[in-house]
Amino acid sequence: MSWLVIPYPQISPVAFHIGSLAIRWYALAYSGGLVAIWLIALALVKRDAYWNGLDRPKPASVDYLVLYILFGTAIGGRLGEALIKPAVYFSHPAEILEVWHGGGLFFGAMIGTGIAVWIFARRNQCSFWTALDICSPGAALGVGFGRLANFINTELWGRPSDVPWAMVFPGAGPLPRHPSQLYEAALEGFLLFVVLVFAIRAGALKRPGLAAGLFALGYSVTRFFCEFFKAPDPDLFSLSLLTMGMLLSIATGIASVWVTALAWRGRLGPRPAERPRTAT
Repeated sequence: MSWLVIPYPQISPVAFHIGSLAIRWYALAYSGGLVAIWLIALALVKRDAYWNGLDRPKPASVDYLVLYILFGTAIGGRLGEALIKPAVYFSHPAEILEVWHGGGLFFGAMIGTGIAVWIFARRNQCSFWTALDICSPGAALGVGFGRLANFINTELWGRPSDVPWAMVFPGAGPLPRHPSQLYEAALEGFLLFVVLVFAIRAGALKRPGLAAGLFALGYSVTRFFCEFFKAPDPDLFSLSLLTMGMLLSIATGIASVWVTALAWRGRLGPRPAERPRTAT
């Protein structure tokens, strides 16, 4: 068989140096996602037209919200990966703390973020679901940035393929493979961001939990689809034709359908028309 192959672009995982300190693309992707969450959340809470009188976090508290998310995603992502790869991390537990090398379970980061936002909401006396909603569009961009970093780091490559855009990844053997990291960046990240922007413009923020539910549902569906092109991780459990990513996507998808349905029916917080009026 003759393979049509696009040469893999040799990109250093180090973006630049500050003295002897190496700044990696993965760190920039993570930082870029946090900045996106901060800027977009700040813009959303300032737009009265998106809320129609519904309570939301104060602009001054968004800085603290991002700080909570910083720790939630880092801790949740690393602990999640350690739990599904015990043979790798439990024998060398110190590697769990080496976040600069990349690696983290997105579903673990999602749970860690949820816990962090819950703590933030309790301390700032605001709606947990609304706080999640304003983070969702920026989180989608963060996913896109992270998948691009996976591509640069030549990790999480795809299955062998003869499509014209297949690439031979360093360290993945001689066979051309799907650049599945780019598929995930496009679908799980940037397309989902566009969907959320349209949903918010259509009034999603007026139903607490709807944007967050759509984010989790959209990620689950696109992640499940991309798993067909992604090479299974040999360190992870799989069930017949279902990879670990597919199994986690199914579980997350079921939960997100439930959250989205409750949000649509206004069960996760008061809708503007349902807010009690105070006597004047």
